[in-house]
Amino acid sequence: MHAVMGAANRAVALACQWMRQQCPEGALHDVEAEPRFQNLGVDLLWETPSALLGVEVKGDRSRGHRFFFELVSNFEKNTPGCFLYSKADWLLYVFLPLRRLYALPLPAVREWLIPIAPTFPLQKAHTRTGPIAYTTLGVTVPVAVLLQALPQTEVWQQEREGGFLKLKAVGG
Repeated sequence: MHAVMGAANRAVALACQWMRQQCPEGALHDVEAEPRFQNLGVDLLWETPSALLGVEVKGDRSRGHRFFFELVSNFEKNTPGCFLYSKADWLLYVFLPLRRLYALPLPAVREWLIPIAPTFPLQKAHTRTGPIAYTTLGVTVPVAVLLQALPQTEVWQQEREGGFLKLKAVGG
């Protein structure tokens, strides 16, 4: 669990750096630990001059070829995955080894993916929190497939100096 939390914390830190770069005059509110926002599947509130946006952050320790969209959070308890119930406006998906961030408009991704989810491979992930272990289920979607289907997705690369450079569509 420590490795999972470390990855999540690193992803949130990168996401916050990116949001501050996008809107320096904005404000960020970390609501990860607040139960009412956990139930909404929202990690951060991003207050910009024109909107208040809910943001879900996903940190992925893989090499950036496939997105993992959680459909079942805890298989043993039959709880739905965050991808299905999140009220977030944005899913900031960070491939940690690459320091690459994908700004995914979550409602559009969900609308596109749910009808075709059975065409993608189902993957299991096992998590242990102390003595308790549980299984998460989700579909894996190639990055290139999602980028082709949702060209409004933005792809950003964190540079060594810490800032983010917008990339053109990056194939998976």
